[in-house]
Amino acid sequence: MVSHLLFESSSGYAIFEAHGLDEIGQNVQAVRDSVTDLNRFGKVVKLFAFQPFESAHDALSQINSVSEGIMTDELRNFLDLNFPEKSKAKDLVLGLADSKLGASIFDETKLPCRSNEFVLELLRGVRLHFEKFIKDLKPGDLEKAQLGLGHSYSRAKVKFNVNRVDNMVIQAIFLLDTLDKDVNSFSMRVREWYSWHFPELVKIVNDNYLYSKLAKFIENKSELSEEKLPALIEVVGDEDKAKEIVEAAKASMGQDLSPVDLINVQMFAQRVMDLSEYRKNLYDYLVTKMNDIAPNLTALIGEIVGARLISHAGSLTNLAKCPSSTLQILGAEKALFRALKTKGNTPKYGLIFHSSFIGRAASKNKGRMARYLANKCSIASRIDCFSDSSSTIFGEKLRGLVEERLDFYDKGVAPKKNIDVMRAAIEEASQQKDDMELDEEPETTAKKSKKTKSKATAEVADGGVEELKSEKKKKKDKKTVDPESDQEDAKSEKKKKSKDKRKLEEQVPEEENDVDDTTSKKKKKSKVEAEDASAASAISESKKKKKAKKSKTEESD
Repeated sequence: MVSHLLFESSSGYAIFEAHGLDEIGQNVQAVRDSVTDLNRFGKVVKLFAFQPFESAHDALSQINSVSEGIMTDELRNFLDLNFPEKSKAKDLVLGLADSKLGASIFDETKLPCRSNEFVLELLRGVRLHFEKFIKDLKPGDLEKAQLGLGHSYSRAKVKFNVNRVDNMVIQAIFLLDTLDKDVNSFSMRVREWYSWHFPELVKIVNDNYLYSKLAKFIENKSELSEEKLPALIEVVGDEDKAKEIVEAAKASMGQDLSPVDLINVQMFAQRVMDLSEYRKNLYDYLVTKMNDIAPNLTALIGEIVGARLISHAGSLTNLAKCPSSTLQILGAEKALFRALKTKGNTPKYGLIFHSSFIGRAASKNKGRMARYLANKCSIASRIDCFSDSSSTIFGEKLRGLVEERLDFYDKGVAPKKNIDVMRAAIEEASQQKDDMELDEEPETTAKKSKKTKSKATAEVADGGVEELKSEKKKKKDKKTVDPESDQEDAKSEKKKKSKDKRKLEEQVPEEENDVDDTTSKKKKKSKVEAEDASAASAISESKKKKKAKKSKTEESD
């Protein structure tokens, strides 16, 4: 039997105490009837505790967690505060609406939770009479809180929708299919309309876009002559076909149209041309979006078929969750259920049939080829959905596997193993990632080195300027104090300036290049050693001279 009820409202968490309930003998319909009466319901359910939300942002975060079945820290503190001795209480059972939230509460707090039809009817009564249970709420406050939280919750769900990028592909492929139907129907209408005036043009020109272009260019067939032949060749792109059109216009069996009718035909032909051009632009947009969203699936099966699979599944995530057997018959649900009902043969393929691989396979191998292709499509969609980096390496490798499987069915050539190919693809993808990182690193290091060099030179220059300014100040002070020592001060200042210049010249090359420092040190060492050797040779010569003098004096004595 439920002893307490947890209710998550738009204004805060509330715990209600339920007493006097006998769940075994209760009927759900009887509870539904008694819930609407506040006098009867208020005797059974009473407010036990209430904790309001701090702000609208806090309410949004709490409701997001509750909707995902996660217990927040605030909810845990609220339950611990009101049920401090939950382990000792034997009759304590918490009733709530979401079973996932109840499981997370039981895992963390060991508080027994229950969710069934009986509890849901009690919570419905709480929701109905919630304003009257809380005394501090003013009339209209709860409705404002519900409205604000509902708007923010739905806005957040739309903004942070995982499948929001897939929606563009889904809408684009739907629009592309409708444009194909509209362009075909409109072009047929242009053909039928202009054929009353120039019926021979239908047999000469088969392309709908080119026919609309010619209908707008020719206008009145009686005015078409050889003078317009160069312009007609530019429109058609074939000289022989242009001459054939001119000759057909001369001997045409069509009726004449009034200028107003011709203007309407031209306007309608221009609309058909605009629609066909927009269809081309939309196709280019779809190709770029598919290469961004699902590059591996696009490389494997193509943009149109991949986009149709995503739109039929609802999103790329839903397509990645589908097993390969489900992906194989996507788009053939009616045929599948009809076969199950009539106990006939189930379909072998759905939207995958539009792939070129199924068309190239023999009739006896189409089912096997569809099953193999669906397997590779499921792998490619999972890689696109759950991988961090986007690349077409896996899609190209999987396409190669499908090509080898086709050769195996036709010629008997043994294909490669899937494990070996995927290992090679993983190594190639990791190598490509490392190369991209290496390409990015030198640019950043070069920028950093330039910045450090510029800072060092600026600091050295600033230091030299400050020293010169301080020396100028000292000059002025000395001139005012002791005018007799101007000449000595000027000499000393000149010496200091020369020393400072030498210091600046030595500091800048030291920071720019460390190699110059080592070379300069070696030169200094060599100079010192040379000076020491010359001094030692001079000393030795002086000693020899002294000895020679002594020997001469001794001989004279």
